[in-house]
Amino acid sequence: MKNIRAVVIIPTYNEKENIGRLIPCLLEVFLKIPAHIEMHILVVDDSSPDGTGHVVRDITKKNTHVHLLTNAKKGGLGVAYLIGMKEAFGDLKADIIFEFDADFSHDPEKIPLFLQKIEEGYDFVLGSRYISGGSIPRNWGFHRKFLSIFGNLFINLVLTTFVIRDWTTGYRAITKKVYEAVYPEMTGERFSGYTWQIGFLHKAVRKGFSVAEVPFHFIDRTMGHSKLGAEYIKNTLFYIIKVRVQELLAMRVVRFGFVGLLGFVINTIGLFVFSRLTVVQNAALWMQSMAYLKFVNVSGLASALGAECAIVSNFTWNNLWTFSDRKMTSVGQIIPKFIQFNLSSFGAVFIQLFVVSLGTGFTGQATLSRMFWLVFATGLGMVVNYLIYSTFIWKTKK
Repeated sequence: MKNIRAVVIIPTYNEKENIGRLIPCLLEVFLKIPAHIEMHILVVDDSSPDGTGHVVRDITKKNTHVHLLTNAKKGGLGVAYLIGMKEAFGDLKADIIFEFDADFSHDPEKIPLFLQKIEEGYDFVLGSRYISGGSIPRNWGFHRKFLSIFGNLFINLVLTTFVIRDWTTGYRAITKKVYEAVYPEMTGERFSGYTWQIGFLHKAVRKGFSVAEVPFHFIDRTMGHSKLGAEYIKNTLFYIIKVRVQELLAMRVVRFGFVGLLGFVINTIGLFVFSRLTVVQNAALWMQSMAYLKFVNVSGLASALGAECAIVSNFTWNNLWTFSDRKMTSVGQIIPKFIQFNLSSFGAVFIQLFVVSLGTGFTGQATLSRMFWLVFATGLGMVVNYLIYSTFIWKTKK
């Protein structure tokens, strides 16, 4: 069986009351772990003024599996984990690291279950309070329970993923390959605090790493003071909303939708402007005099003209943004493709003309009626356009 080295990283700041009791508890649990897994403890202390570092240093003199890394100044949770992981996966040659709180909130007895999940093939293991067998403290106030439960639900809803039940947990096991893939993206002030936890997990999930959850009962600290404040809530909300918007805008179909929305606005303005022009009204009457164009009315013709006005906008923004990876830059490319774009768009314009004219012919020319059929026809036209544009106008470069 392959030998494995795991390092439990414990960030500390003024945890003198806890750390001297916690380390012996962890060492006791380590005795229950299979011999092929070598366990270590790395305390990353932010130069605690209460003497936390001195307590740990005394223990390191007696146990070579306990290590101390002192941060010159208080850098926050994210900074502590970043330098701790670098030390663990570097000089300590770890294969796995644990994120572990110093305040006894995390149950050390669960560590063997985390390791079991890793050996089953999972890349990332979470200690979860929100799966069967897990819990949060009953004595928490309503506001803290609400923020914890609602916070995780909010993250799942915004990121549209419900596979992970506890995004905000700080009890984790992470393999070296996850660290190597994610840590280069975890720099900057926004990851200095508790946003680190959500950011690191989010990036790991988006990179396709497998995640498992182990239930545990979260215990509130009995000594010391919590470092969790209002900034955590604000920064978490900001980060989740920001990354989700970035993800959506990176999706081609969403960008196409925004460009289409702009075209719809132009089209709508055109509908109301052109429908009030005498020349358009006269043109509609002339077209109706032809047997094969009797279905044309003012609303339909005005909508078609508005659609034509949106074509230039759509072509420009699709080229610069939607299909930026296939962007045309030379005049020799743009002119023929613009002509193709207009020709291909004609089908959607005709669909819009036909649908709006036919629809308002049944439901009347009232403003709401015209708007309903315009929205319906525009949506149908966008589907047709996207298929044509991605296949022929901005086709994949070989």
